[in-house]
Amino acid sequence: MEYQFHDLKERHVFITGGGSGIGAALTEGFLRQGAKVSFVQRSDAASFIDEMETKTGMRPLFLRCDITDIEALRAAMTQAQEKLGDIAVLVNNAGNDIRHNLGDYSPDDWDRNHAVNLRPYFFTAQFVAPFMAKNGGGAIVNYSSASYLMGNDGYPAYVAANAAITGLTRALARELGPENIRVNALVPGWVLTQKQLDKWANPGDLREHLGKQCLKEHLAPEDMVGGTLFLASKASKMMTGQALVIDGGVVVTG
Repeated sequence: MEYQFHDLKERHVFITGGGSGIGAALTEGFLRQGAKVSFVQRSDAASFIDEMETKTGMRPLFLRCDITDIEALRAAMTQAQEKLGDIAVLVNNAGNDIRHNLGDYSPDDWDRNHAVNLRPYFFTAQFVAPFMAKNGGGAIVNYSSASYLMGNDGYPAYVAANAAITGLTRALARELGPENIRVNALVPGWVLTQKQLDKWANPGDLREHLGKQCLKEHLAPEDMVGGTLFLASKASKMMTGQALVIDGGVVVTG
């Protein structure tokens, strides 16, 4: 990698959804910094962890888990700490931007959406906070989405969840700051993961969106790595409660 954050070496980084899409790029990015990485996701990641070991010389710890099951998520985090030590960096990345509209969405649909896109953020932070405080501090990076800053239609529950993530980030930054725990949000634009390419990235929408960007290049998962490493490292040691947008220049937060 062209950049190194030396203080991340040997630190335990826990990532939700760390075996595919943006999460896979984050796992590789932290491994290349010499961090000890554990991650959870619902689907099998055996081939991915083999690939990471081949590419980086380091093997991430994969724990299969449905993050909507909070007790299972807590158990996975406990197991990760038993193997790799206390979590020093938490990256809440997993989410599901499935399309839906107002009219045909049920209360159960709403609850399922937030069980993936919001609820785990709270309870992973609840889990790691005592350990980070005991160890003199830590960093939490919460992935949000520029969809709420743009006021996108087509998935209102998802947009609401991501607006809530930045609110939760600011509240936790205030609450955990006295323990030297920093909490920031990373806000991606339209990142062309394989899922996006397969489901929603038609040529017309791609052209239209690129026209809104200052930088005329579509975002890839690896474009999220540098910002996440920065927020996780001591390079941003006095930065907390902030929302860092990486979207090629579509929205502004200042």
